[in-house]
Amino acid sequence: MPATYVIAGGSRGIGLELVRLLEPVAGRIDVWSRNPDDLRVGGPIRHVPCDFSDAAAALPELPEVIHGAVYCPGTITLRSFRSLQPADFRQDLEINLLGAVRFLQACQPRLKGHDDGPASVILFSTVAVGQGMPMHASVSSAKGAIEGLTRALAAEWAPHVRVNAIAPALTDTPLAARLLSSPEKRDAMAARYPLKRIGTPLDVAALARFLLSAESGWITGQVLGVDGGMSALRT
Repeated sequence: MPATYVIAGGSRGIGLELVRLLEPVAGRIDVWSRNPDDLRVGGPIRHVPCDFSDAAAALPELPEVIHGAVYCPGTITLRSFRSLQPADFRQDLEINLLGAVRFLQACQPRLKGHDDGPASVILFSTVAVGQGMPMHASVSSAKGAIEGLTRALAAEWAPHVRVNAIAPALTDTPLAARLLSSPEKRDAMAARYPLKRIGTPLDVAALARFLLSAESGWITGQVLGVDGGMSALRT
């Protein structure tokens, strides 16, 4: 039986690329986001309006059974610690952590193993949690909480649900557009990485697809970097 997936934030960037990778094999893909954006609705793909920046908004109805759940919404708040206000930390926590908590609490009763293994959940962190970087205090705090949540849920939900996180470095998505707004900026960013390029949505989505599949059936509780070597190499 083809699998059913719910992907929060699947109409842009990494989430959208993941939807495209899953479309040929999925039975149903519910995409929760504010707008369809570049999502092509039809076949197994459905768009459901949802805004994770609004903590008071009710979440949409879920499929009866969910084989894979992915929470993609995130922020890039890059400012000095001195200029950050408590409200900035609250906003990053609301979207990155508390949105994921609300999403997963809604999904949990319907997460079921597929024919070939447990259900799979994927969250997103950032390379900046494990690799200290200036100007990242707020987003790193929120994403660090995601890494803790990943491990805690992986332990609590085993053996019926696998939970993993992906920690990308800078990826060419709409969220990062202001950081890559000129050829000079793109070249400067690429030069920071051992592989001398920034990431693409496909680089990250391909790992997410693997983590949703039976091929990753013995992987849980992990935070996996997709970062061009930044977190581990010095060249």
